[in-house]
Amino acid sequence: MSDPAPERVDRDTTAPQGRAKRRGKVRKRHTVGKVLLATVLVLVMVTGLGTIWLYRHLNSNLNVYDPTAQMSNRPAKVKVEGPHEPLNVLVMGSDSRDCKGCNIDNLTGGGQRSDTTILLHLSADRTRAYGISIPRDLLVDRPECRTKSGDTIPGGSGSMWNEAFSLGGPACTMQQFEQLTGIHLDHFVVVDFEGFRGMVDAIGGVEVCIPEPIVDPAHGINIEAGTRKIKGYEALNYVRERYVVGNGSDIGRMKRQQAFIASMAHQVVTAGTLARPDRLIRFLDSATKSLTVDPGLSNVAKIAELGIQFKGIGLDNIQFITIPNIPDPADPNRLVWKQPDAKRVWQKIAEDEPLTKRLTPDVISAGNVPGSSSSPSPSGSPTGSGSPSSSPSGSASNDASKQALEDAGLCT
Repeated sequence: MSDPAPERVDRDTTAPQGRAKRRGKVRKRHTVGKVLLATVLVLVMVTGLGTIWLYRHLNSNLNVYDPTAQMSNRPAKVKVEGPHEPLNVLVMGSDSRDCKGCNIDNLTGGGQRSDTTILLHLSADRTRAYGISIPRDLLVDRPECRTKSGDTIPGGSGSMWNEAFSLGGPACTMQQFEQLTGIHLDHFVVVDFEGFRGMVDAIGGVEVCIPEPIVDPAHGINIEAGTRKIKGYEALNYVRERYVVGNGSDIGRMKRQQAFIASMAHQVVTAGTLARPDRLIRFLDSATKSLTVDPGLSNVAKIAELGIQFKGIGLDNIQFITIPNIPDPADPNRLVWKQPDAKRVWQKIAEDEPLTKRLTPDVISAGNVPGSSSSPSPSGSPTGSGSPSSSPSGSASNDASKQALEDAGLCT
């Protein structure tokens, strides 16, 4: 029997009796969409670039889509103290094979797919930001939602998390997230393959630390070990590789992607990107071409307004975690919420409270990227939890963080 879901909603981890689970074979999909945070941090500068032409050009790159008519029974937003309201942005990485250059793994069939879902939470006092990843293999009770034309898409029990995106796009994933967590979403962003490589190349590459060579002849991937900047298809291959890195799990790949985004944000903010108009313009052009957003972020000025609110948050307080999960007892190739920890994470986010160290044993921050030349320490400390502890509980947390990095194929 799988763990129960949070009390706000029905159980989301158990398939009904008599219904067969999905086959255990893991499908070969590759995720590269988790780059929104670096994009938001940079787009704040767009209003200083000065030309009406550039402003209009970047606006024309954006794809705007309103999902509200497809959603129902939305949770209310919790009122909290602070100079602003907390903001919750759902980021979805699209690996559609339809866009130019997107069919990087030569899979057949078009349509939209998503292996990445990450909640970006910005606190009301604008002192901390969390990126919380949700595994694609998480089994949930998917709620019903509607198509753009108004037709109902029936819900399903024991469904993989990313099935909602395939069936109904961003709106169905948002509906699923809100119903299963009780958290109201303010915005959404979908990032696709097409702009990813351009963003990385525009800032001159992203620094990574690779403890061992990555050699995957089946997928044509061969990446040298060491601490250095990678870009182009090498960067694309690095974030999509799964089978020969670390423990070969999708959770490990997610953690490696979190480190890549953290390093990307660090590169954008500290490595002179903002002072290089040529790099900044190329970055913005690639970023806006790859984004689908809601009407609340329908032009670069609105995105810049959101980005301005990140100015008071230090890189150490931009932190990435994975929602607590465990293997499904009925199928080790699938995952379920780890209770009560998952419920506590969502409750704290809904109430805009800092996450404790106990709930973030594998945190990665943008100011402390694993194995980077600027951040040698393997783990960060969540806001509000104090400095790393020498107590047994602190030691266990550090051990968990180190193990998570090793499982992801990251330097420790």
